[in-house]
Amino acid sequence: MNYANIKKIDVADGLGVRVSLFVSGCRNCCKGCFNQCTWDFCYGEPFTAQTEDEILKALAPEHIAGFSLLGGEPFEEENQAVLAPFLEKIRRIYPKKDIWCWTGYILDKDLVKGGRKYTEYTDRMLSCIDTLVDGPFVLEERDLTLNYRGSRNQRIIDVRDYPKYAIIEL
Repeated sequence: MNYANIKKIDVADGLGVRVSLFVSGCRNCCKGCFNQCTWDFCYGEPFTAQTEDEILKALAPEHIAGFSLLGGEPFEEENQAVLAPFLEKIRRIYPKKDIWCWTGYILDKDLVKGGRKYTEYTDRMLSCIDTLVDGPFVLEERDLTLNYRGSRNQRIIDVRDYPKYAIIEL
């Protein structure tokens, strides 16, 4: 897996001050996407053990509220295989920090058993995520007044009790 960017101080992608990872690779290719360069699975740098250590170190300060995972697309099959064990490591090392994730796929359609993006790693990822923002960016539904999402169709979902979940408004 490659990644496009690591933000060690991010206040735009989730509640509080966060560390954010933007992964590479996305097959959604949403019209109007703000991060088109990340569609390419080869874009950016390889995600290595050193990259993991860099992120884990950046998460250590008390003022860091949590970790945000964006893209590209974290739930592409290739990315899930790498991200599931990494999210589990974050959860184990920093159990009090929350994890947010953005996906262009739909939780209750694409990320469930039988869904087009469900893999052996999907449930492992979802069990680590506290807040999931799901749904493709739809240019015609763009709304700059929304918190943490770009278009009205996207949902902010509390998945802390996955497979139960609740839609939340922020």
